[in-house]
Amino acid sequence: MHIVMVVIFGLVSLGVFVAAARLVGRDVADGARVFIWVWLAASLVNGAVGVLHAGISPVNEMAAFVPIFGIPAAAAWYLARRLRSPADAAPQ
Repeated sequence: MHIVMVVIFGLVSLGVFVAAARLVGRDVADGARVFIWVWLAASLVNGAVGVLHAGISPVNEMAAFVPIFGIPAAAAWYLARRLRSPADAAPQ
């Protein structure tokens, strides 16, 4: 149940990052890109807390890391690719 709650929190956080990017006049993709790095840090801290304070084995925590980081990061990657500005999509 913890994994589901953290994934849902990650998806909501992604929405906040995207909305904040739009509020400050940036592209949706910019908010998604920043979110991925912040979510990576948050996911690593979540895993460290699970191992060090909750007594969860590192193997179990690594298995939980995959959906905890992967699902929100994949959604952010999709948004960044799908909703990027036309200037970003042009070949360099």
